[in-house]
Amino acid sequence: MNGFEYIFTLFGLLLGLALAEGLGGLARALKARHRVHIGWPTALLGLFVSCDLVTFWLYGWELRELIPVTWPALFGGFVVTAIYYLAASLVFPDGDMEEYNDHFDRHYRTVMAGVFVCNTALFATLLTLTDIPDLFSVRFMVIGWSAFPTMLLSIFVPDRRVVMGCLVWLIFLYPLSVVWT
Repeated sequence: MNGFEYIFTLFGLLLGLALAEGLGGLARALKARHRVHIGWPTALLGLFVSCDLVTFWLYGWELRELIPVTWPALFGGFVVTAIYYLAASLVFPDGDMEEYNDHFDRHYRTVMAGVFVCNTALFATLLTLTDIPDLFSVRFMVIGWSAFPTMLLSIFVPDRRVVMGCLVWLIFLYPLSVVWT
């Protein structure tokens, strides 16, 4: 087992549990849909967190040769993946009778702040361990840099419509990054 395999067993486990937590919440929501309205805000938040988790996992693979096997790296990775897990667990309510839009209004800031912290940590790691070409290209400014102010806007603006617009933009960035090479 090399260093990456050793480290990623912890990271992969927590990221997998975070995805399972999100999928479990979605399954509970689908089971309860005849009793309670799920709503677009919760659906968008769940989709965004899932896309971001998968992207984080992908970056973990990209950094496999560069992440040192040290206590700070392990603990830092644990903290970031634990935040992802907690954020994913807050997307959907535990009880199937709670109004999903009310749950969204109470928890979206915490979820978005958690994802913001994780993305900031990832970006700082990328800047530290790699040489990102074209850091200030139009493509990187749109796909990479625009996510940070959009997440911050979604955290601090209390209007659900603005938050949903932010989530739509953030979700749109994933397929855009694939087609815009």
